[in-house]
Amino acid sequence: MTRDSWLTEDQLRQLPPAVLAYVGDAVYELYVRRQMVLKGLQKVNFLHRQVVNWVNASTQAKLYHLLEENFLTEEEKGVARRGRNAKVGQVPKNANVADYRHSTGLECLIGYLHLKGNDQRVQELLSYLDELS
Repeated sequence: MTRDSWLTEDQLRQLPPAVLAYVGDAVYELYVRRQMVLKGLQKVNFLHRQVVNWVNASTQAKLYHLLEENFLTEEEKGVARRGRNAKVGQVPKNANVADYRHSTGLECLIGYLHLKGNDQRVQELLSYLDELS
C-alpha cells in the first residue's frame, strides 16, 4: 500500500471505536493464523482450534492487560481506553462483559495502528505478546 492509503490522525479520531476494533480483529486473527502455520501446524481443524484459543475475549483481555502495564505509549493507552469504553453491541454468550470490553480495547488499538500505517508497531506488540505466551 502507498503512504496515501493510510488514514490521518483526524480521520482516525473520527472513526468509531467499533470500526477500529473491526479492523483490529481481522489484523490480529491473521497474525495468529500466520504464527500457527509458521509453527508447522497443517491440519485445518487443528489450526482452527488453536486459533480460537487465541482469538477470544478472555485471552485477548489478558493480553490487553499485559500490554497496558508494560508496553504501551500514552497515546496507545488512550486509543485502547477509547475502545474499551465504547458501547460496541452484544457481548457474546461465552464472554463476560469486562473481558469483552478489554478485548475490544486491544482490537481497537491494533486497528488504529494498522490504519495509521504503523504495522511495524503492530508487529512489535504482537511479537511481545507471543514471546510471553
